[in-house]
Amino acid sequence: MKESLTHFSKEQIFTVGDAAAMAEELVSNSYKMSASQWLWHRYDVKTLADLAPGEIVEGPFAQIVRYRGQKSETSLGSSSYDFYKICLMDHTILSALESDRDLRLFPFALYILCHELIHIVRFAKFLQSFHASQEEKMAEENRVHQKTREVLNSVRVPGKEALFAFYKAWEAPMDAAIASQ
Repeated sequence: MKESLTHFSKEQIFTVGDAAAMAEELVSNSYKMSASQWLWHRYDVKTLADLAPGEIVEGPFAQIVRYRGQKSETSLGSSSYDFYKICLMDHTILSALESDRDLRLFPFALYILCHELIHIVRFAKFLQSFHASQEEKMAEENRVHQKTREVLNSVRVPGKEALFAFYKAWEAPMDAAIASQ
């Protein structure tokens, strides 16, 4: 299945890498976290080429998978930690870029990565449970979209207006879903 899906090109991988570096800086500044505090939040960003079949989903642009990690030289469960993998869905991102010619990869990837990093910070700070109810997950998505917009409002990024217009269409269904519950 993975082989039949569209992957990022080498050039697109570099663009996504630049977006990841900027997203980490923006989110760490927003939450007033130092570089050493970021290391505490063990995570990695992977594109479709590096995902296991069970990490690939249809629909979302990315997903976070949580794993339990433990140093090999320790045997106590108290030394375990959460490891988060941000799984980018190249095929879904590229499809959205193809459908909406106003979107550009860098700002789109920046938004997606800021969004996922905000989730990780909120999980790590116990502001949100990773295993929340569906209703709470919808409310959390709305909060994280609002925080992502707030973080990105502070920077100049060419293509940001088209990006915000794209996500405005996504916010309305979330608002309606939350109001109806």
